[in-house]
Parts: sequence; structure tokens; C-alpha cells
Amino acid sequence: MKPFWRSFWSASLAIFLIGGTLTALLLVGIGGAISGLTETKPFIVKENAVLHMKLNTKISEVSYAEFDQTSFSLEQGFGLREIKIGLDAAKSDDKIKGVFLNITNLSAGMATTEEIRDAIIDFKSSGKFVYAYSELYSQKAYYLSTAADKVLLFPAGMVEFKGLGAEIMFLKGAIDKLGVDVQIIRGSNNKFKSAVEPLMYDSMSVANREQTMTYINALWNQMLIGVNEKTGVSANMLNEIADSMYVRSSKTALDYKLVDELIYEDELLAMLKEESGTKTGQDLNLVSFKKYASKKANSYDRKNKTSNIAVVYAVGGIESGKGNAATIGSETIAGAIREAREDAEIKAVVLRINSPGGSALASDVIWREVVLTQKVKPIIVSMGDVAASGGYYIACAADKIYAQPNTITGSIGVFGIIPNIGPALKKNFGITFDRAQTNHHSVLSLNKALTDEEKHLIQLGVDDIYNDFTQKVADGREGLEQADVDSIGQGRVWSGTDALRIGLVDELGGIDAAVAYAAQQANISADDIKLGVYPEQKENKLLELMESLGDEEASIETSLKLKLETFIQSLDKIISTQGVQARMPFDIVIE
Repeated sequence: MKPFWRSFWSASLAIFLIGGTLTALLLVGIGGAISGLTETKPFIVKENAVLHMKLNTKISEVSYAEFDQTSFSLEQGFGLREIKIGLDAAKSDDKIKGVFLNITNLSAGMATTEEIRDAIIDFKSSGKFVYAYSELYSQKAYYLSTAADKVLLFPAGMVEFKGLGAEIMFLKGAIDKLGVDVQIIRGSNNKFKSAVEPLMYDSMSVANREQTMTYINALWNQMLIGVNEKTGVSANMLNEIADSMYVRSSKTALDYKLVDELIYEDELLAMLKEESGTKTGQDLNLVSFKKYASKKANSYDRKNKTSNIAVVYAVGGIESGKGNAATIGSETIAGAIREAREDAEIKAVVLRINSPGGSALASDVIWREVVLTQKVKPIIVSMGDVAASGGYYIACAADKIYAQPNTITGSIGVFGIIPNIGPALKKNFGITFDRAQTNHHSVLSLNKALTDEEKHLIQLGVDDIYNDFTQKVADGREGLEQADVDSIGQGRVWSGTDALRIGLVDELGGIDAAVAYAAQQANISADDIKLGVYPEQKENKLLELMESLGDEEASIETSLKLKLETFIQSLDKIISTQGVQARMPFDIVIE
């Protein structure tokens, strides 16, 4: 029998989703009616063009479009893949003279930000310019902007520079008031596996605080390296600036060398006209980078219908079944890896992981396909923002693992959550339960407390899974014994930099480095690389509709909307969690 609250949630959502689904179907119909027009509409780049790079939507691994039932609108995302293809194409496009990076906030993880930053630096190697400009730089947006030739600021603008922090919401008090007994069983020595701590305590444990401080310091130090390279300001001085909040205005940002100039937008446009070689009396030719990159990505895919390297994208929480756009379904991802392995044209596989983990069982299904693939052709892992717990589980058997310095990884640990909601249902609703059973443990219900014996048996099962996890990591990682894995495991989270030091990853670098190594291992020259995306990405006509009818500004996601979306996703994750979990301690958002 399903828990009452879960059934209630599901029923409520069902009514809500019907309206959203009908609206989505209506839009699909409209999109189908005009799809021919949108497909044939030419996209022409004229001479002396400047790419207007506004990263104002959520950035995922690949471009996407999803219908938001709350606003009845199509949310347009932008993919890291498309950004990299676009910048690479622009390097050799004679009509493109430079990039205008116009950014205030950045909805992307730290490793994704690092990859975009690297791509901008690579673009500059062509000799073309990159100017960053904003009225207000968030801290992450500022870090990305330091890849530009010039960081420019509106005279009355601001730069956020205050260091990184992590705040965790603890639910123990609320759960106690509801009368729910959350029974938690984690690996016997998994003291760093803090995913369950918000349900157990009202503040951080000593172990959790230790690991949290370690990885946020690692992320901050990586940011300081980038800012130092741009500004020449030492790390010590940058920390002093952050600690004392010296940068409180545009003038202080200039005084402390965080920005190069204070200019108004009209002055910026005049600068861009001069740099691009635009003739006097002519308008500046600003081209949407999003449209440019999307067209180049589509052209790339049409050109490389026959691929020799498969890039399998594993993005989201790991669960059994097919999954969806926001989750890693074991059936879907395992099937994609299997398809790439059995395709004779595919000579190597790159598994791109951006996942906090999830079901231990589903992770094992995917891990098996990685093992089988590793026996017949190279399989290389590229870690995105997060590849932790179950995300690391599916990575550990690969030939080589790449991570960014600010990738969050590790979290090798296991836990299970078994709530007892029986007392709450009786107290608040008068609902009671009774049972008949043939054997002592026939009914392990969410409506009664576990006995000491049942807790012991479940603990043994969790410990068995942890033991299996650490052994698989040891088998896959050269130079690490199981005891070594346990010493750096226990649920502990590491940055990419620290993971390299302790042997959990092999190299620091992005997906390009992983692809280059895969090609090398498969004896494919750089000029002959043809990448195929797995699982197959379905073309979304709704996205084309919105691009043709909607104002680009209409798709901007506000900070409040992003926070609401994050909350809803977290709530859904808690509700849908079943079985033993190999999951990150908590969701990490770096602003």
C-alpha cells in the first residue's frame, strides 16, 4: 500500500498536469502547422559581425526545451555542447570579428562555467576579441567574464565578490512536529554521507562541516586562479577584498582592478563598432550567439550522421526504468552504451556524466554496460558539474576519467531512508493499520517502526552494497586497493582537484580533452573525429516555434523562478526516492 501523502501528491499533480499537457499539445499542433516555414528560414551572417553572447537561460549539457505547467510556456534552455560548437565555428568564420559577452547571472554549475570559460579563451586564440559587459556581475558571471580581453562595467553598476558559502536546510524539527519517525540506515562508517543529516539533526555534523569546507575552499581557490590570471591581483589580496567587502561600488571595482573600464552602453557599442571594422554611418552588426550556435550545431549533426565516437550523456538523478529529460534512466543509458558498443562504426565511447547519483541498483545496471564496453573498445568518462555517489559508481570502470578542477565527485557511500508515518496518520487523520503475515518479516511497512532485528538486517544489506561499491572502485582504479577506497570514501565529497590527488580521477580537463584521448586510443586522427550524441536527441519543433514567435527576452528565467523550480525538483526527488541510495549529500548551488 502506498503512503497516504505520496498518493495524495500524485493525485493532485495528475489534475494539474492534465491542463499543462493539453496546452502543450495545442502548441505542438501550431508548431507542426508552421514547421516548414521555420525550417526553411535562412540565417545569414553579414560582414563585420559581432556575436552577442547572452547566457540568460539555464545551461544544460545539450540544448533542450521543456514545457512549464506553472506558466504555460516553453522554457528554452541552452546546451554546453552548442556553446562549444558555436565558439569553435566562430574562430574560423571570417565574418565574425569578435564576441560581446553580455551577462549578469549565470544558471550553470561551476564545472560547466569552467568549460565555457575555456572555450572563450580558446576562441581568443584566433586573434579575435571578447569584451564582457554588464550592469551587475554576479560572482559566477564575473568569474566567467574574466576570460574576456576586457571586463567592462556600467558606471553605476556592481560586481559581486564575497567568497563562497553553503547553506543547508534541516527538516528534523518539522518532521518531529508532523509526528513522522524517519528511520535512517547508512553505511556503518559512512560518516560523511550527509544526505540524511537534514532529517536527523538541526545543524551540520563535524564530518559534514569538514567536507563542506574542503570542497567550497577548492572551488573558491579555482576562481581565484582565474581572477588572478586576468587582473594580476594576488590570491591573498583577493581574499582580503572578499573578506572586507571592499568592492561596494563600480568605482571600487575599478580601483581594485576587478574591471578594466567603467563605460555606458552607447560607449560600448561605439567600441564594438571600431573593433569590428564597422564603417562610419553603419549600424553595428550584432548577431544572436544562441541562434548562431544552434545553427552551427545542427549543421554539425547533419554533416556527421555517421559517427565514429559516441558521446553518451548521463544527466540527472539515477533511477530504474527509462527516465526522462531530467533523470538518468538505467534502461535508457545502459541501452545507449550497449548500442554504441555493438555499432561497428563506433570506435570509442565518451560517457559524459553530470549526476549526483541515485538508486544503487540502477547505477549497477549502467556500471555493467561500462564494464562490457571497456572490454571491446575504449570508454572514457568526462565529468561535468557533479559526478558523485551513483554518478561515480557508473564512472569507475572506465579506461580513463576526466574532471574539471571544480567538478564535485566522490561521495562513495550508501544510505536508506524508511519513514514510519503510521503515528502521524493516526494522530492527524485517525487512520490505523493492522496486518497478518505468514513469516516474521513478511511486512516491512512504512506504517510501523522497524524492530531492532529488522534494522540490523537492513544495516547488513546497506553495508554489503557499500562493500560492493568500494570493491568495484578498487577494481576500476589502478593503484587503489579496497582499503584505500574506503579511506577516501565513507560518503566524502571531493573537488576535481582533490580527486586527482587521491586517485579518483586521472586528468583535469573538459569533454574536449576526453574526446581527444578517446580518439587517440581508437587511432582516429583529430581531423577525422565524428561525434554522435547518445541517447538520440529528438528535434523539438516547439523550440523552433518559440524562437520564431517569441522575443528572446521573454525566455529569461528570474532568480525567484529558478529557486522555485529547484525546490519543486527537490521535493519530487524526496517523494520518489525508493530503495537503497548512492546519492550526493545534498544539492549544491554556487551563486
